[in-house]
Amino acid sequence: MSTTHPRDAVIVAGGWSGHRPLEVAEIMARELRAEGFAAEISDRLSTLADAERLAAADLVVLNWHMGVEPEQVHLELHPLLDAVAAGTGLAGIHAGLGDAFRLEVDFQFMVGGQWVAHPGDDGVTYTVNIADRAHPATAGVDDFVVVSEKYYMQYDPAVHVLATTDFDGIAMPIAWTKGWGAGRVFYSSLGHQPDIVELPPALALMRQGFAWAARG
Repeated sequence: MSTTHPRDAVIVAGGWSGHRPLEVAEIMARELRAEGFAAEISDRLSTLADAERLAAADLVVLNWHMGVEPEQVHLELHPLLDAVAAGTGLAGIHAGLGDAFRLEVDFQFMVGGQWVAHPGDDGVTYTVNIADRAHPATAGVDDFVVVSEKYYMQYDPAVHVLATTDFDGIAMPIAWTKGWGAGRVFYSSLGHQPDIVELPPALALMRQGFAWAARG
């Protein structure tokens, strides 16, 4: 008789408190558990230096917001870069992945982009347009309206765009995937506050994107 073990996910959450990263991490863990993962939350950035832990994980969710010194970032990130290149999945939303480490070029290259600005700040009304309806991350998700921050991103043209929004006539990516070695990366810029994370189409996009990114 074979025993099926749940896939293993570690969520590393912290940094700037304004985005309520630990509260959002609880939502992420709940959704991953619903997808059959064993989900651990760590509020220690030092988790990213634990090469053995990262290599054992099927998925690392980074929800760390603008909260470290450049020297510490450089020290912490090589185990993560290596683990993802070897097959561990990487996923995240909003500033937790898209504005985690502003000075780390290799990290941004792995993620596929970096936050630049959110003109109008919070409370901007915009439409999220699904660009790839055949991808597992967007299954059952139709275009939807968000009232939140609208992220303008620098992004790698190699990313596979899942969803966009109009930015002065330009289709700005909202969600994408990217490969990094043997690993898969998923990112969505939605999620300024927990209520936006809990918005049903944004939540489905996050949950399904996380599951897609995981190893195996």
